[in-house]
Amino acid sequence: MTASSTPDVPPVSSTVRKLDRAQSQLDAKGAPAEPFVLPPVAGGMNDAQREAVRHLDGPCLVLAGAGSGKTRVITQKIGYLLRDCGYNARNVAALTFTNKAAKEMAERVKSVAAPNQLKGLTISTFHSLGVRLLREEAKKVGLKPAFSILASDDALGIVQDLIATTDKGRLRAVQNTISLWKNALVEPDEAERIASTEGEREAARAYRSYNATLRAYQSVDFDDLIRLPAQLLERDDEARERWQSRLRYMLVDEYQDTNACQYRLVQLITGPRAMFTAVGDDDQAIYAWRGATIENLAKLTTDYPNLKVIKLEQNYRSVQRILAAANRVIEKNPKLFDKKLWSDLGAGDPIVVVPMDGEEAEAESVAVRISAARFEKKAQWKDFAILYRSNHQARAMEQALRNLKIPYMVSGGQSFFDKAEVRDVLAYLRLIANDEDDPAMIRAITTPKRGVGQATLEVLGNYAGEREIPLFAAIFETGLEQRLAARQLAQLREFGEFIHRMQWRAGRGASGEAITSAEPAGEILDDLLRAINYERYLYDTFDERGAQARWQTVLDLTGWLRRKAEEDNMTLVELVQHIALITMLEKNDEEDPDVVRLSTLHASKGLEYPHVYLVGVEEGLLPHLGKDDEEGDPAKAAESLVARVQEERRLMYVGITRAQRSLHVTWCKKRKRGREDVAREPSRFIEEMGLGGEKIVDTTPAMSAKDRLGMLKALLNKGG
Repeated sequence: MTASSTPDVPPVSSTVRKLDRAQSQLDAKGAPAEPFVLPPVAGGMNDAQREAVRHLDGPCLVLAGAGSGKTRVITQKIGYLLRDCGYNARNVAALTFTNKAAKEMAERVKSVAAPNQLKGLTISTFHSLGVRLLREEAKKVGLKPAFSILASDDALGIVQDLIATTDKGRLRAVQNTISLWKNALVEPDEAERIASTEGEREAARAYRSYNATLRAYQSVDFDDLIRLPAQLLERDDEARERWQSRLRYMLVDEYQDTNACQYRLVQLITGPRAMFTAVGDDDQAIYAWRGATIENLAKLTTDYPNLKVIKLEQNYRSVQRILAAANRVIEKNPKLFDKKLWSDLGAGDPIVVVPMDGEEAEAESVAVRISAARFEKKAQWKDFAILYRSNHQARAMEQALRNLKIPYMVSGGQSFFDKAEVRDVLAYLRLIANDEDDPAMIRAITTPKRGVGQATLEVLGNYAGEREIPLFAAIFETGLEQRLAARQLAQLREFGEFIHRMQWRAGRGASGEAITSAEPAGEILDDLLRAINYERYLYDTFDERGAQARWQTVLDLTGWLRRKAEEDNMTLVELVQHIALITMLEKNDEEDPDVVRLSTLHASKGLEYPHVYLVGVEEGLLPHLGKDDEEGDPAKAAESLVARVQEERRLMYVGITRAQRSLHVTWCKKRKRGREDVAREPSRFIEEMGLGGEKIVDTTPAMSAKDRLGMLKALLNKGG
């Protein structure tokens, strides 16, 4: 989500504003709809786009360069299938990688077919399709239909129990390794065989038990949402034929970002008919670190000999100078498919490259230039974006923008409701409001620890799975007494009775019905925090500064909840429902505020801005070469380095092609590492841009505050 440039405003306040805005949008939904007019078939498209839309003679790969109109091709092809080719919407699926992309596509597809023709159309992420398939086929994979999907933090808690460490870096490494194996369809036996480093061997030892624990909890993690459907369709002929019959045409966006598991799922669903269109760009493959494999594009050409390859090379976003620089950078990489972007939007301004003395001077200069450019170009703040390789680079930029009172937004920042301490407290509230919420039950009973261990929860989970009931309900069943020792059962039931008491005070019976007038939500919240001793848990778990910050976040949350309950006369249960709505709106917020965007290069993919400032373009930062983890194998280390540089070059290409009209590139001659200044060199990618005489090199030195203000005034006067 986002972080505001006004730190004195609590994060929850912005979500309240979103809620108010959403309510006004809901109120306006009674307006009469515009009459639908069918568009011309593939109207207003170039020849390559039109060919991609109309090709239905077998599998099709559309190589869509940056800004070449790939979403238009997908939505127009959906319209063509439904309007002109006799496809029923229920038999068509379009898959994307993010909810935002799916929502945008669903909105745009409304203009290409009549509402009755769109009924039943699937436009979703891979993971949403996986959830749908698993809910329907749950028994075939040993799950109850109401299985739980564990959040990453909750899954990390299982890993922590298995390897018995509090080292967050080590825990994340194990979790990431297991994730990569799942995405590559590697099972625990094979993982043990192929593990070559100590870190991988530790992950392999945990992998089998991790899966067993998930199964006992009747839960899946995010990776299972693709892995389990792929494995089911692989082994179950009946299920495979049913889904092949149901989804008769598939369109897959960002195909270069698919992993082995996603590739196999598409292959199994499309079956021998192979009626699909894959849209991707090998030059924008930047997610190898999370299991994506660029080879999936090349693999299509061997797995499908009759594959039709169509290239979209006309860019509708950027001026030609920007595209030429992007082409020159990416041509240094080996090419799966040769293509060159071009534009008829004119040459555009020269690309500016600015060496800086350090990160503070870099941030100050960028802030001043954005302020002046907004005035000169009569632009809005939202026309500007600052892009960088790593999150830590945002700090200096934020400070410089605040100094000049420039409004900004950090993309990819953590939502208030995603903070671990907020999720901990909300788990208790969710469970009080709905004791069928299994993920909330698992998080609440294990945070803080209360003597209920993993072994006890596995027994509880297995029993609940057999009985097909929620975990919380299973606590009180007499049949559980035969499975657990008296002490284990007592700890479980003590927790259950505590939740029941809180439910009673919240005005809710054990089966969910209202029973009495509820006590004030603020009083229940205060007593809840005291009862679970959450403050003590934070100080036992984190250093003093970290614990203090987290406890303050909890106080901010409970203070806001108390005020909301008093102002709107809400019970605790109503508050929980209110929070669920807020978090849903956060994830689906369409607001486009007039602010400068700060974003990592990874988070900027798919977006575009008139004016882009690409900062920190230095060796060691972009390309970021990471660490050598090939443990003494020089050949593997060299191969790994080459692959990393190629992926970083694609990341640079993504950064360049976000710019529509102007591009500024900065690098620092020195950058702080700890307390020391370390000399830096310009990135090899600057040279590869091949700017030659077009490049403007600005050597403006670092300025004092007075000089900076004077320069800003001069620039503004010049603009006037």
